[in-house]
Amino acid sequence: MADKRDYYEVLGLEKGADAAQIKSAFRKAAMKYHPDRNPGDKEAEEKFKEVNEAYSILSDPEKKEKYDRFGFAGVDPNAGFGGGGGFGGFEGGFGGFEDIFNMFGGGFGGFGGGRAQRNGPRRGADIQKRMNITFDEAAFGCKKDIRLTKDCKCETCSGTGAKPGTSKKTCGKCGGTGQVRVTQRTPLGNFQSVSPCPDCGGTGQIIEEKCPDCGGKGKVRKTVNISINVPAGAYTDYVLQVPGQGQPGSNGGPEGDLYIVLNVGEHKMFTRRNDDLWIRVPITFSQAALGDTVTIPGLEEKLALKVPAGTQPGDVLRMKGKGIKNVRTQHPGDLYAEIELEVPRKLTKEQQELIKKFGETKSAEGYEKRKSFTDKLKDLFK
Repeated sequence: MADKRDYYEVLGLEKGADAAQIKSAFRKAAMKYHPDRNPGDKEAEEKFKEVNEAYSILSDPEKKEKYDRFGFAGVDPNAGFGGGGGFGGFEGGFGGFEDIFNMFGGGFGGFGGGRAQRNGPRRGADIQKRMNITFDEAAFGCKKDIRLTKDCKCETCSGTGAKPGTSKKTCGKCGGTGQVRVTQRTPLGNFQSVSPCPDCGGTGQIIEEKCPDCGGKGKVRKTVNISINVPAGAYTDYVLQVPGQGQPGSNGGPEGDLYIVLNVGEHKMFTRRNDDLWIRVPITFSQAALGDTVTIPGLEEKLALKVPAGTQPGDVLRMKGKGIKNVRTQHPGDLYAEIELEVPRKLTKEQQELIKKFGETKSAEGYEKRKSFTDKLKDLFK
């Protein structure tokens, strides 16, 4: 195991992280590297396996304790520490994006270190949606409403699926376990297998009188309006979590969460680079040579940009604190103005004469690049 990375390092954690931190780190890493999000990316696929291997050890208290004490040797079945288990969850290929997470309890947030029993409370699946917002809405923050069609807990039966005034009954076939054992005789002997109970579908309970509104499902399909607060400084692919607005849980389990992934539109003049704004500012020859103060747009107001005398095309002038607020710290970035020298295409006769006179003056000292070019040209043809 010498070539393996430390499991805490894989999940971006410090050694000794608690269960909640491990669960949260796994969720973020698994979402990032899942093959459904990275089709054809072998490196992401390997990292996804590595993340799940780390979680399979650190989410198990007994394995985690052995790993913390003895390292990889503590969880290696061949090392003599009684460890083992290791990672064996995804060698046979990857399931769908939600299928993988449902293995940990249903949805992104319901990890439990093992498969949930079908007749126990199960957390509802998470929902992921994309939402388009404008550049200004992302820069300043805003409140948005989203219409979402999803399953909701049936209000008539409170999600039980049973007609009001009645309740579920324990399944007589499986005794409430949700499983039945089947014995098969073969030439090699008798083999027993466990399968979901056919009478209750593996839930362990029977609904004798179904709810008239949901038909016994415990949930109904609805279109709902959800208000979402977008923080100032949000960016494309920024994820907003709305707790409890995912799919309803089963058997009394909690609802999943809603994850909104943002698409931010472009601005007519600004280009965003992290928290900084960039803008191209055209100026005249006289402004570049003599210096000037030009008016440029800011996010909230007009700004006075001081152009120093002798400014060259491509020079970048910074205005501190005039960028976009950081979405976490709310500290603003900077505004960078890239200077463009605009040469006029049409000149009056008077303007032509003035420029010609200027060109005839002994001004070579002010043209350092031109002088260097001329000197090199002379040397080349000596």
